[in-house]
Amino acid sequence: MRAVVCHQAQLTVEELPDLTPAEGQILLDVERCGICGSDLHARTHCDETAADAAALGYDAFMRSTDRVVLGHEFVGTVADYGPRTRKPFPVGTRVVALPVLRTGADVHLTGLSEQAPGGYAEQVLVNASMTMRVPDSLDADAAALTEPMAVALHAVRRGEVGAKDTAVVIGCGPIGLAVIAMLKATGVRHVIASDFSPGRRALAERMGADVVVDPATVSPWASFADSRYLTEAIALAELGLDAMDKLRAVPLLPWAHVMRAAEKVGATPRGPVVFECVGLPGMIEHIISSAPLLSRVVVVGVCMGEDSFRPSMAINKEIDLRFAFAYDPSEFHQTLQWIGSGKVDVAPLVTGVVGLDGVAGAFADLGDPERHAKILVDPAQRPSSAR
Repeated sequence: MRAVVCHQAQLTVEELPDLTPAEGQILLDVERCGICGSDLHARTHCDETAADAAALGYDAFMRSTDRVVLGHEFVGTVADYGPRTRKPFPVGTRVVALPVLRTGADVHLTGLSEQAPGGYAEQVLVNASMTMRVPDSLDADAAALTEPMAVALHAVRRGEVGAKDTAVVIGCGPIGLAVIAMLKATGVRHVIASDFSPGRRALAERMGADVVVDPATVSPWASFADSRYLTEAIALAELGLDAMDKLRAVPLLPWAHVMRAAEKVGATPRGPVVFECVGLPGMIEHIISSAPLLSRVVVVGVCMGEDSFRPSMAINKEIDLRFAFAYDPSEFHQTLQWIGSGKVDVAPLVTGVVGLDGVAGAFADLGDPERHAKILVDPAQRPSSAR
């Protein structure tokens, strides 16, 4: 089969042996595969990530000396089943699958390990238990975005954002745009999006952001000065004093119980929920120092190098710092259903489709935020038909 191989940060189209499904596996003919920001990072920074993964007990993450077929955002049609594998879908059925592959006693990350070649290829192997049928009304371009949109849904759920909360999305690249869409799909009424790129700000509006700002001219935090959120360092102490003055003025009132009850029903102060979707050094520090007190910060962008922030600033503001990685199968399934029903419109995200021969060029093109958001790979496409 033809596939794009990553080796020593170079991408080349090669002829590889055809894949053969083992027990519990399904062989798919790849229709589309999205180019993820993680793929861009892995091409040049995989050794650092591999070291981190090895420290956590996974020693098969790709290294620069490996020959890896990237691609974990794929959709395809069923071509064959492994021996003794239940066959829930007829051959030719369009499906998506979570990009993890069990091989013997081990589990590998599809598209990020030599042991599990990814979707920049004519075929890919998936686990039958992790495979889901694509709704008949959904085309391949949209279905291919199930995986990155599931990442966004998981991040939104990690943020525990309420409908009345304000959500702030810092960075409107593909993952930030996906987070915006999922915030609106889950009912969040006020979403602020911030990005330096005019093109990405325009896409943020299309994905549903209520307020879009250029941080070069308007701070995404400016609107909080006169809001219900606390922005001054002493504000929590002042609020506590005001509350106690009122509670202790009522004789025999069990003021401590009243305060605990208010906390349980959500009547106590909280900050906005902020999604860091840039993934560059300094962004966590910027958000911690700029966001209102009691903010919940969800880090979705992947910073590949070391970073630092001031813990004393986060402590004084009682910042809640969380990190989001992937998703669970139910979130993946929910995402697929929302895309299929039209509740989540992913069409604005797709800004290009290339064949295998165009992948290397697409990696370069994705460095320009004004040109592209999400480029898909169509293994059946030849250079003369690229669009």
